[in-house]
Amino acid sequence: MIRVTTTAFDDQKPGTSGLRKTTQHFQQTHYLENFVQSIFNAMPKPSTMDKVSLVLGGDGRFYNKTAIQIIIRMAAANGISRLIIGQDGILSTPAASLLIRNYKTDGGIILSASHNPGGQNGDFGIKFNSSNGGPAAEHITNEIYQQSLNITEYFTIDHDEQDIHTLGETTLNGMTIEIIDSVSAYSTLMSQLFDFSQIKQAVAHQNLSLCFDAMHAVTGPYANEIFVNQLGFEKDLIINAIPLEDFGGGHPDPNQAHAKLLVDKMYSESGTTLGAASDGDGDRNMILGKGFFVTPSDSLAVMAANINSIKGYTSGIAGVARSMPTSRAVDKVAQANNFPHYETPTGWKFFGNLLDANKITLCGEESFGTGSNHIREKDGIWAVLFWLNLIAIKNQSVEEIVKNHWEKYGRHYYARHDYEEIDSTIAQNLFESLKELLPSLNGKVMHGQKITKTTDFSYLDPVDKSLSENQGLIIQLEPDARIIYRLSGTGTKGATLRIYLEYFETDKNNLNNDTTEMLNGLAQIAIEVANIESLTGRTSPDVIT
Repeated sequence: MIRVTTTAFDDQKPGTSGLRKTTQHFQQTHYLENFVQSIFNAMPKPSTMDKVSLVLGGDGRFYNKTAIQIIIRMAAANGISRLIIGQDGILSTPAASLLIRNYKTDGGIILSASHNPGGQNGDFGIKFNSSNGGPAAEHITNEIYQQSLNITEYFTIDHDEQDIHTLGETTLNGMTIEIIDSVSAYSTLMSQLFDFSQIKQAVAHQNLSLCFDAMHAVTGPYANEIFVNQLGFEKDLIINAIPLEDFGGGHPDPNQAHAKLLVDKMYSESGTTLGAASDGDGDRNMILGKGFFVTPSDSLAVMAANINSIKGYTSGIAGVARSMPTSRAVDKVAQANNFPHYETPTGWKFFGNLLDANKITLCGEESFGTGSNHIREKDGIWAVLFWLNLIAIKNQSVEEIVKNHWEKYGRHYYARHDYEEIDSTIAQNLFESLKELLPSLNGKVMHGQKITKTTDFSYLDPVDKSLSENQGLIIQLEPDARIIYRLSGTGTKGATLRIYLEYFETDKNNLNNDTTEMLNGLAQIAIEVANIESLTGRTSPDVIT
């Protein structure tokens, strides 16, 4: 074992999805090593270290392979007994969660910056998942941060690079290294949850077709195995399927702006039945019908309303949870069908306690993430399979399924406006000024809409009773509308101000209107209340989803 003297960095505080920085920032001397050692120092341990096992892998972005080798050597030096590594160092985040649970490891280290761009000039990320397969709880990430502030040395060994391509077991410094095929394990679970034979029948006899955009990210191999080899969809409609270190120069965020090739196909006359995309590490999803976009909030609500018809969920639904900025569409389903629903802060870790306590079966976030109790992460391929199975069951188009849902439960018009890379100090000052202003807005009428309540959202976890405060600012308006403001921590440059607009409509004559027109008044109120143009110089959002 080699002890390496180091100096602490002051910027290694994990966010909702771990530590994300530019790749070049991670390539600083000792930077990655310091954070990895901080994870080893902070992670919960059994009575003896010779029983500690971990899953390791990432989304294949630039620096992934280098980081894998560094972590292997450090794990061996720190007395880890077993490392389970995805072949070639590749693991989708959902697959990593599955492996942690299947192998009953003490956790996992996932190398990903999710939907952020990759490459030498892109971003890199790392996070620790706990033994339940989900993102580490706040008390663990806080301890990792404290360790990173006080670190003076890290441990490694001097050894050649390990072969992470060949399946099988080897040993290093007394540590077992197992290289596994994660695609096989993941596809097996999916076949247990969804009726593959029913989907195959629909492909053959209902002309069910699929265009899936892997965005040159981690889901390409998973998509080819499941959608092509097992379900019989056309291989040439799995687009951007080869994982690349820079995601082909694209931005692996599955939305209408960044998955333009897919969107163009779905809005053309030859559009397929279902269009879908997933992100850098495979945990997010976008769902499209022919010329029809499904918001993540509506997707979650449709799933909740139809879950009993899906093979792996016929026993029913314990409950559902959504992040606070996600539209309340799923709440209407829960209320109508008499099962519990929860509103949590943004961040998948908040769903973990609810899932482990069997309080919920489904959960979702507006940022293109949905999942269930099968793992403890959101899951892009799983969401696509859910929609494929539902279409096969109903023999309806995506648009028909969603519009029938609106007829029954009403429609939540919804949009998110992102102002990206705002100077962090300016963004923080804007947010603090807005927080001070909120109480004075109660009862005020703006653009013909009355503000009825303002809230600084906090969350008391019903399982462990932990309190999370300052999770976002909410303005509620008559008759049934919301404006929400959040500062996002998923970027690596400046701050992203996210504004969420939501308006609920039950009049059947108004269920198919233009979203922008329906939300225009709320958008104007949001801009004026926050004084965005004056404080930031921005005249419009960078991205609208």
